[in-house]
Amino acid sequence: MRKRNLILEDGTVFEGYGFGSEEVSKGEIVFNTGMTGYQEVITDPSYCGQFVTMTYPLIGNYGINRDDFETVTPFIHGLIVKEYSEQPSNFRNEETIDSFLKANNIPGIAGIDTRKLTRIIRRHGTMKAAIVSAEEDVETALENLRTAVFRTDQVKQTSTSKPYVVPGRGCRVVLVDFGAKHGILRELTKRDCQITVVPYNYKAEDILRLRPDGIMLTNGPGDPKDVPEAIEMIKAILGQVPIFGICLGHQLLSLACGANTEKMKFGHRGANHPVKDLENDKTYLTSQNHSYAVSPSTLENTGLELTQIAINDETVEGVRHTTYPAFSVQYHPEASPGPEDTNYLFDEFLKMMKQQEKKQEVHIHA
Repeated sequence: MRKRNLILEDGTVFEGYGFGSEEVSKGEIVFNTGMTGYQEVITDPSYCGQFVTMTYPLIGNYGINRDDFETVTPFIHGLIVKEYSEQPSNFRNEETIDSFLKANNIPGIAGIDTRKLTRIIRRHGTMKAAIVSAEEDVETALENLRTAVFRTDQVKQTSTSKPYVVPGRGCRVVLVDFGAKHGILRELTKRDCQITVVPYNYKAEDILRLRPDGIMLTNGPGDPKDVPEAIEMIKAILGQVPIFGICLGHQLLSLACGANTEKMKFGHRGANHPVKDLENDKTYLTSQNHSYAVSPSTLENTGLELTQIAINDETVEGVRHTTYPAFSVQYHPEASPGPEDTNYLFDEFLKMMKQQEKKQEVHIHA
């Protein structure tokens, strides 16, 4: 096996062996605490431009199959594992994780002490990292890494470029794609919604021209403040159509209402994060993947009320507008991977759309 090095911005070097592509790659390094679901993680568009460290020690043991993808083309810049399985054992397996990463030009590195690496990320926060050949001079690679400027247009990279329709007979939903996971589409189609997927920069008037019963603001990568056109669009439609936001969509809705967001030290990523619902006093296990969070102190005078908080650090996990039919959550109710404790929120969205439709009918007849 060819030797490779993982170099961190703080000067730490991990020696390991490569799999997947032999490309030299740079990215922001993060960690995911999920025990299963590496396929969904690798293909989650919210990881665009990042190196994903899997804290669970064995990855690839059930191979790769396309039924579990969250997008057709993965956007991660690298995968870091303790050990990867070269001989997966599962009846659904179609190929190895090594061949999949090779086909998508994504480098991987194994043989890494992922426990130590995760402790470094927790202590220092997310940072730049590079996967390079063991023959490359470490000091030169480190200098190149520290001066590297990463792209800030991840939403543009992951969003659809043209609108398309997913047919259904139920509520008409416009899904604004900021880097949407297939899991969101699956939950809406299960409920027989007719979905029109539009690009991240679709204008408010074009969305309203589609006469939607509701607007879905999806997950996506990067800093929500890098998508100002989406914030302006949400401001224009707020109060006209019911809105449901997930992850980046949650942050964008909050910004549109006047709240602020901040970058977290190392983010939330995994399939086991407890969230407390302040409305029903229940706690749910949730799937999460985000680097930014809504600042709780900025919710005042925005029209938003805090509905859910993270048990571990009390960050904002859910908000609801007190005047308009709009709500959002920071985590992923569609799971993929992770627990499906909170997919009832899609039913709440449907209920909100139907209630709004009844109000409009009463208004017309009056």
